Amino acid sequence: MKKKTRLTIINGQEGTESSNGDVLIFPDMIKYRGLTQSDVNDFIEEVLVKETQWLPKKAETLKGSYIYVCAHGSRDKRCGFCGPVLIKKFQEEINARGLQDKVFVSPCSHIGGHKYAGNVIIFSPSINGEVTGHWYGYVAPEDVIVLLEQHIGKGQIIDHLWRGQMGLSQEEQKTAHNLRLQPNNDAARQTGCCGGSKASNCCQAMPSNGKQVEENNDDKVNEKSENIGEVRKPKGTSGARKTCSWFERWERQDTYAALAVVAAVASIAVAYSCYKQMK
Repeated sequence: MKKKTRLTIINGQEGTESSNGDVLIFPDMIKYRGLTQSDVNDFIEEVLVKETQWLPKKAETLKGSYIYVCAHGSRDKRCGFCGPVLIKKFQEEINARGLQDKVFVSPCSHIGGHKYAGNVIIFSPSINGEVTGHWYGYVAPEDVIVLLEQHIGKGQIIDHLWRGQMGLSQEEQKTAHNLRLQPNNDAARQTGCCGGSKASNCCQAMPSNGKQVEENNDDKVNEKSENIGEVRKPKGTSGARKTCSWFERWERQDTYAALAVVAAVASIAVAYSCYKQMK
C-alpha cells in the first residue's frame, strides 16, 4: 500500500450523508455505500492496495466540507468534555448559515494530542480548489465561527490553531508549523482544554476536581498521516457523558472489525449504526 493512514471512528446515522456501512475516503472525496464486515478484506485489496475500482459497489463523489471533532472521552476526559460542546456550536452555526447540505460535522474517536483539546480535523477545498485535511488544536467554541468563515468559506488557514496538514512529511510538518507560529506566537493558547480559555463553556464542562489523565506520545504536531481514514458510527444522544459511552461501546464490540481495516487503509471512513453495536 502506497499511503500512510490514520483510522478514526466517526459518527453516522441512517439517512444522512454517512449511513450504516458507508466508507468515505479522504482527501479523494469518494464514498462507497453499505459495506458489511465480510466485504472488508476484498475492499482493502482492490481499492486501497491495488487502487482499482471495487466492482460490488460504485464509488460516489463527496461534495462539501467535512469536520471531525475528537470526543473520545474514554481515552481522555478533556476530549470527552470539549468535543460535544464544540460539535453543538458547529451545528448551531452551520444551521444559522443554512449550510446543512454543504458542511458536515461529526464526533470522532482519538486523533492524537489530548493536551490540544479541542481537536478538530477539517477536509475542505483550499483556495485553489484542492481538498486537504487540516488539523486544529486548542479549538474553543468562540473559534467555530472563524473556522467556518475563514477556513471553509475562504480557504484560509487559522495559524494560531493550526497543528498540521495531511500529506506533509514529518520535517515538512515541523517547518510549516514553525513558520505559521513566527508572526504570531500565541503562547497563551498552549495551556489545556480549548486553549485554556477560562471563559469557554467547553472548559467549564470539565470536572471540578480537574483530574488529569495520561499524556500519550502522540501529544505533538501531526507528523504521520498522508491521509486520514475514518469509520463512521451511529449518532447518539446529546451530552458529553453519552458521547463518551458510545465510544466505550464501540471499543468493546467493534475492535476486531476495525483492525481488519486498519491493517491496510489509505484514507477511509466506515459507518455502523447502533443496531450493529447492540447485536
